[in-house]
Amino acid sequence: MANTYTQIYLQIVFAVESRQNVIDPQHNDELQKYITGIITAQRQKLIAINNTPDHVHILIGQRPDSELSDLMGDIKSGSTNFINRKRWVRGRFSWQEGFGAFSYSHSQLTSVIRYIQNQQEHHQKRSFHDEYVSLLDKFDVPYDKRYIFKAV
Repeated sequence: MANTYTQIYLQIVFAVESRQNVIDPQHNDELQKYITGIITAQRQKLIAINNTPDHVHILIGQRPDSELSDLMGDIKSGSTNFINRKRWVRGRFSWQEGFGAFSYSHSQLTSVIRYIQNQQEHHQKRSFHDEYVSLLDKFDVPYDKRYIFKAV
């Protein structure tokens, strides 16, 4: 796409099925590197990534010719298969259906990167549930409170 110039920054958040705390912190680096490989293979720009035992945050610079749903499908299916091959969890691992995506301007990147990098400390004081609802409310994303955190 010649002469196309964009600046699309998205923070993407997705959770382990039923929000179980099953991702052992000893595997964080390897999981993040694997997801980074998927993002890079899709020609997206990874800016920040971090995970906790029950969810992942990713900040990307998205290309205008890509579909976010396709990228997320690749990330979730690829990392699910990776985690299951590694046998990091008892039984079968899977991600919860869906994800949250929130857009930011270039001037907000430093604070979003810091926020993502400090997830472990952040979640000592605030649950993922509270964090996610706060993001949805902050960005005026409509959601049905009866189903947003329904266990699968």
